[in-house]
Amino acid sequence: MNFWKTKSLSELSDDEWESLCDGCAKCCLHKLEDEDTGNIYFTSVACRLLDLMDCRCSRYAERSELIPDCLNIRQLTAEQYAWLPSTCAYRLLHEGKDLPDWHPLISNQMHSVKAAGISVANYAQIESSDMDLDDLEDFILEWLE
Repeated sequence: MNFWKTKSLSELSDDEWESLCDGCAKCCLHKLEDEDTGNIYFTSVACRLLDLMDCRCSRYAERSELIPDCLNIRQLTAEQYAWLPSTCAYRLLHEGKDLPDWHPLISNQMHSVKAAGISVANYAQIESSDMDLDDLEDFILEWLE
């Protein structure tokens, strides 16, 4: 049974919650907000904890302690879902939409995210100590979502 169709996000068990993550790693990209418009812009620069091979956090259990700015999606308010990519399962379900065909819970294949070109594996770069994070606007992505 498709639990995501019968439960709200707040009703999900920890295992159900975690299974909604498609592994795209877009949430691990640094983002900028236009203070005038409120628009959110994703950059190609990823958190230093991201493992680009499998698009998963290399220190997931302790990410919030290591990276204080890390978004704990389960604790986001309704207004903060705009910080998630439009393809994110949490955002889609929050907006009353269904999961896309490439989502692993639909396709039953973890690699379907990469095959659909949704993951950041092919274009993200991990932040480095010599990178000036004040220049993130130089790395803004333009997605056609």
